[in-house]
Amino acid sequence: MAKSVNPYKDSDLNKKAQVEQMFDNISNRYDGLNRVITFGIDQKWRRKVVKMIVAQDPETVLDIATGTGDLAIAFAQRLDKAKVTGLDISEGMLSVARKKTAAASFADRLEFVKADSEAMPYPDNHFDAITVSFGIRNFENLEKGLAEILRVLKPGGLFVVLETSVPEKFPYKQGYKFYSKGILPLIGKLFSKDKVAYGYLSESAAAFPYGERLNNIFAKIGFIETENKPQTFGVATIYTATKA
Repeated sequence: MAKSVNPYKDSDLNKKAQVEQMFDNISNRYDGLNRVITFGIDQKWRRKVVKMIVAQDPETVLDIATGTGDLAIAFAQRLDKAKVTGLDISEGMLSVARKKTAAASFADRLEFVKADSEAMPYPDNHFDAITVSFGIRNFENLEKGLAEILRVLKPGGLFVVLETSVPEKFPYKQGYKFYSKGILPLIGKLFSKDKVAYGYLSESAAAFPYGERLNNIFAKIGFIETENKPQTFGVATIYTATKA
């Protein structure tokens, strides 16, 4: 099981409510800070996820923890006929996403929905493809969230996760530890009004299972054909799985 890490250690709220509060707080600066703290490399990783999904030519796509909607928007742009849904627990993040797409030509095929990823308002076997980008570690109950994803994914459908991971080789492991524990929280404190958010994002990334450990959790839930592909020396990993 993943170690539980909460954003606000002195809060009485559960993790789900704390995560919602945190992302509401940082929503207006999230995109810009993301580009800064990843040196823009996150865009390259996302393009790989988009390419994987586009290759499947799905009719329905769900992007969970969609945040400000970058991935969902890319799907709608590249898939001319697909219905794309971006789902998130944070209304603050979703409001930014909606502003981005208010006048877009594909707006009628893209919707942003505020909902809990661990109890989604969709029937069984509903989506051809589902993605989660830098959000799976924020699930309050990882196995419950994955089981819910498996439920709404169609048989044969593709599940793709992009998530942070920890490099295992020298000197990338040491460099990552220094950056994530020292530099990343400092950037967050300087540029975000939520002084603990980027410390949480660093801490939760370090505590979350990655590689084969996460693949094993996927398999336990019932996913098949699980694979993991480390990115940029292992600082992120793209996982793929399907539903039997």
